Amino acid sequence: MQSPSSITIFHNPACGTSRNTLALIRNAGIEPVVVEYLETPPSRERLEQLIAAMGITVREVLRQKGTPYDELGLADPKWSDAELLDAIEAHPILMSRPIVETPLGTKLCRPSELVLDLLSQPQRGAFTKEDGEIVVDAEGRRVR
Repeated sequence: MQSPSSITIFHNPACGTSRNTLALIRNAGIEPVVVEYLETPPSRERLEQLIAAMGITVREVLRQKGTPYDELGLADPKWSDAELLDAIEAHPILMSRPIVETPLGTKLCRPSELVLDLLSQPQRGAFTKEDGEIVVDAEGRRVR
């Protein structure tokens, strides 16, 4: 069984995917550590740890929509990982969300139902995403 302090979500309350992910964690009866990363960005070292744990590249953690991604020219392959991390440090909104860290693994939970793979506790009931998509049925089973 996972303890609440063993689950961390890097969350943006303005993001529907992030809100859905947090709600799915809570639907399993877990109150995670919630890090509103725009207010309290992870350190560079912490961000590097998360990226390594997810097994993705720095570029894969970059968010384009609603960020200075285009104006900074970050699509250009000339940028090194270190330079991309510099950009995320300067503009935390560039970090895609939500990132969820649990004893079962760390994932960028896009779509939000990816978090279900990281939870040892079952869902306690039905869950419908904000857009109306049913993710969990009344018996707490994932709908595929």
